[in-house]
Amino acid sequence: MRIDYHTHHERCGHAVGKLEDYVRRGIELGLDQLGLSDHLPLIHVDPDQYYPEMAMPLEELPRYVEECLNLKERYRGTIDIRVGLEADYIEGYEDQIRELLSPYPWDYLIGSVHFLGEWDITDYRQVHGWEGQDPLEVYRRYYQAISKAASSGLYDIIGHMDVIKRFGYGPDTPEGLAEVRVLEKSALQAIADAEIAMELNASGLFKPCAEMFPAPHVLAQALELGIPLTLGSDAHDPAKLGEGLADARKLLWDTGFRELVGFKGRRRETVSFEG
Repeated sequence: MRIDYHTHHERCGHAVGKLEDYVRRGIELGLDQLGLSDHLPLIHVDPDQYYPEMAMPLEELPRYVEECLNLKERYRGTIDIRVGLEADYIEGYEDQIRELLSPYPWDYLIGSVHFLGEWDITDYRQVHGWEGQDPLEVYRRYYQAISKAASSGLYDIIGHMDVIKRFGYGPDTPEGLAEVRVLEKSALQAIADAEIAMELNASGLFKPCAEMFPAPHVLAQALELGIPLTLGSDAHDPAKLGEGLADARKLLWDTGFRELVGFKGRRRETVSFEG
C-alpha cells in the first residue's frame, strides 16, 4: 500500500500547484491513496494584519472541499483520493475550529501545532521568536499543546509531532534534553489515550533538523504504546509529492511497524505495507 496523506496546494499561499496537479502526480507515482490536506484558514489572528501566505482564505474553504470531492469522483477507479485538512490546534479556539469543520464530509483531519499564541514556530520568517526565550519553556508549551490537541476530540491524526525541532532550536543541557524526552513521552501518552493516529512526516529530512517528524526514538515509543501510524510527505509542490516516503516506510519497518492506517469518512482503516 502506497499512501501520502499530507499535501498542500496553491490555495494556502505558500505552496504551488493545483489540486489536480497533485492527483496526476500521484497517479504517475503509483500511489494507492492520496490525501488532500490543505491548511485551515487562520482564525486566531487577522489574516490582513499577519504574515502573508499562511493559509487559505476563509471564503476558499467550501471551494476547496467542493474541488476535492469533484476530483475524488472524477478519478475514482484510477486513484483513491481522501479528502482531508490540516487544521491547526489553537488553544481556546476549540469551539470555533469545530464549527468551521463540522459542515464538511471529511475523510480525515490532521491536528498540528504550528502556533504558540501568535508565533508560528514553523515559519522561517519568525525564527526571531526564539530570541530571549528559554528554549525548554517553549518546548513545554509546545508539547502541552500537542497533548491538548490529541485530547480535544477534533482530530484523527496528529501531524509532525516534534516539528518544534525544525530549525534546530532547543535545550542543549543534559537536564534539558532529559526533560524533552519526558515531554515527548507525555504527549505520546495523550495520543495513545485518545486512540488517534500519528503521522510519520518525511519533510523533516529536508529541513535544518535533517530528521523526520517524529524522530526514530519517538517512533519506537509510539510502537510500544500501540499508536497507529500513517505517512505524509507534506509536499508543497506536486514535484515533491511522495518525497522521502520510501525512507519513511523503511524506518517504520525497521522500527517494527507492519501496518499503516488510512481514513475514510473519519473511520480508520488498517492496511499492511512493506518496508
